[in-house]
Amino acid sequence: MSITCRACGCPGTEGILSLGSQPLANAYPGANDPEEEPRYPLELIWCPECSLVQLRDTVPPEHLFREYLYFSSFADTMQEHARRLAAGLIRERGLDGRSLVVEAASNDGYLLRHFRAGGVRVLGIEPAANVAAAARAEGVETLAEFFSAELARRLRRDRGGADLFLGLNVLAHVPEPGSFLEGLRVLIEPDGIGVLEVPYLRDLVEGVEFDTIYHEHVFYFSARALAALLGRHGLALAGVRRVPIHGGSLRLTVRPGDRPAEDVGAFLEEEEKLGMQSLGYYRRFSERVEEARGALRELVRMLKQQGARIAAYGAAAKGTVLLNSCGLGRDWIDFVCDRSPHKQGRRMPGVGIPILSPAALLEKQPDYVLLLAWNFADEIRRQQAAYEERGGKFIHPLPKARIL
Repeated sequence: MSITCRACGCPGTEGILSLGSQPLANAYPGANDPEEEPRYPLELIWCPECSLVQLRDTVPPEHLFREYLYFSSFADTMQEHARRLAAGLIRERGLDGRSLVVEAASNDGYLLRHFRAGGVRVLGIEPAANVAAAARAEGVETLAEFFSAELARRLRRDRGGADLFLGLNVLAHVPEPGSFLEGLRVLIEPDGIGVLEVPYLRDLVEGVEFDTIYHEHVFYFSARALAALLGRHGLALAGVRRVPIHGGSLRLTVRPGDRPAEDVGAFLEEEEKLGMQSLGYYRRFSERVEEARGALRELVRMLKQQGARIAAYGAAAKGTVLLNSCGLGRDWIDFVCDRSPHKQGRRMPGVGIPILSPAALLEKQPDYVLLLAWNFADEIRRQQAAYEERGGKFIHPLPKARIL
């Protein structure tokens, strides 16, 4: 049965990829939690009318984000990305102590603290109560709420408008984007802007990054789909460019209006040449996903047959999807290392693999380590150079599994 597009209402969406029934990617069970975990269908559909790729089924945000174990500040790459972005925007927009910067899904304040250090007033909006508390402990004022049009009207009434609105890796998470985008339009000052970052669908397809498909990510954006979505809510793309974070993202500059900037046209033309408005483009992607899953399973199977001990690094949400969709559980992977103390002592969702501190790499010295957080591969290899110096090897899973 065809599902209606959440953005434009087109009834004729097409199924393009199913990853079966998956656990919630960021719901890490504790050591004493039940082995049985809730699972939900994970299937992508494509809208031929507005080109928006989206999940067929969604999980209520309250089940996903009210208690959250992803803290952005534990990744050095994210910290540097945040520092550069803040410094550039402070300089370009002339932000100072009279300015107000508001960020939706502000996590632990890893980005806003750089604006605050520059003397700029900041306000974070973060629905996960535990993460919001961590931000407040660092001195970043943070409301534990979901951002919406209603909240934006309240903030504008009580605090005035925002000179800069930030939304990094949040728009794709919002099942009903209309209220979010209306809130952005309501909150920013007439001469203000919104800066959003979203994973770029082209990078996902070209890199066969199927592990970034999980229940939190409702939408998978092309420039064409974004321009159409923003236009329906009185917003225009004033600028767009590709950035490498998270395996490939788009950084959008958004203003009220109905005319996208000229450089957006170049993105649209390039996407059309690539075939991103055709069903065949996504069907070929689905075939490549099956090849990538098979190649990783085969490599791990071969190494295990040779008697190798295999661990993994980075208890990331993408790791949950990769392990579950490839059937790599405790029989294949001994343990997962992660820097975040919030995840250590827990288990990987769906497969039950224990999560340990990075010290376990040298203590146990497995023969191979599968990079689950492959988007931070360079950072991980720098931090764990001693492991490689002792003869350990890393496995990069995508787009085709290979030993580094």
